[in-house]
Amino acid sequence: MKKAERTSKIIEILDKLFPNPDIPLKHKDPYTLLIAVLLSAQCTDARVNQVTPKLFALASTPAQMTVLKVEEIEEIIRPCGLAPKKSRAIWQLSKDLIDRHNGQVPNTLEELERFPGVGHKTASVVMIQAFGKPAFPVDTHIHRCAHRWGLSKGKTVEQTERDLKRLFAKDKWAKVHLQIIYYARTFCPAKGHNKEKCPICHFISNN
Repeated sequence: MKKAERTSKIIEILDKLFPNPDIPLKHKDPYTLLIAVLLSAQCTDARVNQVTPKLFALASTPAQMTVLKVEEIEEIIRPCGLAPKKSRAIWQLSKDLIDRHNGQVPNTLEELERFPGVGHKTASVVMIQAFGKPAFPVDTHIHRCAHRWGLSKGKTVEQTERDLKRLFAKDKWAKVHLQIIYYARTFCPAKGHNKEKCPICHFISNN
């Protein structure tokens, strides 16, 4: 089966199982989304969603965040892991937003990636989910599935991202990247993967 045909079948399965995927991180605007995605590094979305209400109750804007001490932020976000590093990044990027962008989150990858703690994936999530601009964030779930499904041989998430962007229509990137994340967590985990109970892997192995 050609890669284009396989991709079409994958879309069909994803649309059937996850027709309207929600953004898993709770947020109210680009700034709170940016902070939530930053916190999600090496942490589950569920844990982030438990922590952010406490943080945003105290500070949900860059100006409010810079009033807090780094140590206060660190104490709140400790359950998310890497708290010392993340708390410093949150405080500094909030200050940078005020100093360089009038407190508004910029809507270009280049500007977002200049902030501390904001890598390409985080910036891509904000671009597509907050601003509706084409991007295809690739996390470990998507990277794993792309390999298992024969969609990419990329050794890095950047290479995988380039391959997936070529395979999926640009207007589907926002939906597909969420669908794959939900699918991976449900049917195609890193450990304990059962190919017979994984609809896409089962299909691919038999075609």
